[in-house]
Amino acid sequence: DVEHDQSDAIEDADGRMEEIIEDVLTLARQGQPIDETEPVSLLAIAEESWSLVDTGEATLETGEDCRFMADDARLQQLLENLFRNAIDHVGEDVTVTVRATDDGVVVGDDGPGIPAGEQAQIFDHGYTGGDGTGLGLSIVETIVEGHDWAVSVGDSEAGGAAFRIDFDP
Repeated sequence: DVEHDQSDAIEDADGRMEEIIEDVLTLARQGQPIDETEPVSLLAIAEESWSLVDTGEATLETGEDCRFMADDARLQQLLENLFRNAIDHVGEDVTVTVRATDDGVVVGDDGPGIPAGEQAQIFDHGYTGGDGTGLGLSIVETIVEGHDWAVSVGDSEAGGAAFRIDFDP
């Protein structure tokens, strides 16, 4: 029935517009200067962020805890976006790993990874490897830059994608 199909299309478009608006507003908020930071626990914020994402059958693995100065709300948004990205691009059976490094944090997964030719553009506004808005990783980059950190992407130990956040670039 044509009317039912049109109704579904309108509903899908409405949901997509809401998602884009939410991402644009988040991007605008995250672009504000970070004035106040506090000591945060990597494991606590990772577990809190994980609990706020629809993770399905996905698994979170963490290494040893570390504490560092950050805006906890923005760091939580950063991790949520990386977790969602892994689930959206790898699937609900993904294993996501969060671990501290000597000078930052690595969030990796056991998926197929990001092709080397695409790694340089994944933080660009509008870049999407799937059905997303193309703003999730731009939000991650904006939050990282707001903290005067740096972010890069490469391969995880499990062969998937790894996002490295360097606290002292």
